[in-house]
This record gives sequence, C-alpha cells and structure tokens, in this order.
Amino acid sequence: MTEKKIILLAVDTTTPAGSVALLENKHLRAEINVESSLNFSERLLPSVDFLLKTSKIPAENITGFALAVGPGSFTGIRVGISTVLSFSFASGKQVAPVSALEALALKIKDPYHRLLCPMIDAKKGEIYTCLYEVKGGRFVELFPPGATTPDFFISSLPRRRTIHFIGSGTRVYGEKIRDYMGDKARFSRRSLFVAHEVGLLGYELFSQGKAVSMEKVKPLYYRKSQAEE
Repeated sequence: MTEKKIILLAVDTTTPAGSVALLENKHLRAEINVESSLNFSERLLPSVDFLLKTSKIPAENITGFALAVGPGSFTGIRVGISTVLSFSFASGKQVAPVSALEALALKIKDPYHRLLCPMIDAKKGEIYTCLYEVKGGRFVELFPPGATTPDFFISSLPRRRTIHFIGSGTRVYGEKIRDYMGDKARFSRRSLFVAHEVGLLGYELFSQGKAVSMEKVKPLYYRKSQAEE
C-alpha cells in the first residue's frame, strides 16, 4: 500500500532560535535556522518564501502546517500563530499545533535515553519545563509541562536516575542541575532549532487525522503576560 504523501510547512518562533522547515512525510526537504535579535516578523515571512522557492514546491501543494504554539516568548508565539493562521485562512489547510517542549525532547530521543528534560528559559527567574519518560517509544509525563522556579523543579527530580537535558534553560541553570544531580545529569550539545521536530510531530497528528482548523489553535503560555500581571 502506497503511503499517503503529506507535505508540511513547519514553523517555530517560540525562542530566538527560530526555524522553518519543509517536510514530505518524515523526510526533511529543507530547513532554515536563524538565531537572531531581529523581530520574529522580520525574518519569518522571508524565510518561508525562500524555503518554498528553493525547494520548488508550490504553496498549493502543501498539505497543511505544523506549528509550535509554546511555551516560549509571548511575542514569538503570537507572531508564529498569526502568520500560520493567515496561511491556513488563505489556503483552507489545517494546522497541527505542537508543544515546543515536546519538540525539544524529540531532538534527544534515543533508545538509551529513558528520562528527557526539555527546559526553556522563561526569564524572571522561571523556566518552562517538564520531565518525560520514554515508554514504548512514546513520551509519558512524569512532571507535567508548565512554568515553575528552577529550585522547585530541580529539587523534584529523581537524582538517582540519569536524566538528559536540553534547552536554553540548561544554559542558565546548568550549574544548579549539576549541583543537585551530579554525574546523573547529561546535557545535550545539539542545536535548539526545532522546526524539523515540530514537523515530525505535526506529521503524526496529520496522519492520525488529528490536525485542526485554524479557530481551534490556541497558544501554550503557561503563565500570564507582563501586561496581564
């Protein structure tokens, strides 16, 4: 039986390590990664345009969109959602909203890595994080995703088990983690660009019929914005 072709445009603007990717099923066709201080809106549309032109895939051939809806920068999340929803509105194509934390964890998923901890610096002395255990090839939440203080989260970790960490939060709080975990803490050196992983997660949702219409796409903030506070 021939596998149904699913072509996805994947977008992540949740952190300064912004990226866009084009996938055909699970195959990465093209990817643009830019870590920049420029506004997300200044680099997102040119990146998408360049990606489509160089890959020679017409926009009308795209099956749908995969989007990291958070957590991360409030501005980045809003830019990503508004841009992808405009694409969805114009094309009538569905969206697969995914977690940036899950995409980060997917970067370090390995048969020998049982506990995975993605950690994003949330500023203001907080982190966005969770703890996954890989069982049967799937992520099981041992610590649910959310915003928390590093001290509380790190002190809640099982210090007798090896945990693999990834994300901008480890750059800020790596020493705290090492002080608590000792040699049980392992830090990934992989890049933090996750559009490819966003696309892989989006492919799973599309292949299972779980992609949604644009009005059902909601951000994952996990805390109030500065204006709301």
